[in-house]
Amino acid sequence: MVKEIIHDPILLKIQSKDAVLEDLQIAKDLAETLETHKGGCVGMAANMIGIHKRIIAFYDNDKIVTMFNPEIISKSQPYETKEGCLSLLGEPRPVTRYKSIKVRYQDKYMKFHEKRFSGFTAQIIQHEIDHCDGILI
Repeated sequence: MVKEIIHDPILLKIQSKDAVLEDLQIAKDLAETLETHKGGCVGMAANMIGIHKRIIAFYDNDKIVTMFNPEIISKSQPYETKEGCLSLLGEPRPVTRYKSIKVRYQDKYMKFHEKRFSGFTAQIIQHEIDHCDGILI
């Protein structure tokens, strides 16, 4: 089900709790909401739809990828950029990101994976994990 986007920075700054198997519907709602906003959004975290669980969804080569409990376990090559956010009004804001990251996460079966990402996909993942941590750009 497509959910409403949260814009309240107080709610967005709340750190998310670990996701569990019973949160699968949240992930489905998140992916549907992302699909609805694909014209202006490339990734979302569950807190953007009002649910404080560590679930993110993002586009990777035109396919939506969902991660449960993602965490960055290594990062390299910092750079400065500007980012906007569907949840935040106003102009893009400056932020430091990393060109290459390694992420540990769980899939929808709660099986653990580790994968390396680079470029724009890495930037999207970093932004959404920041959301899970209550960090706003």
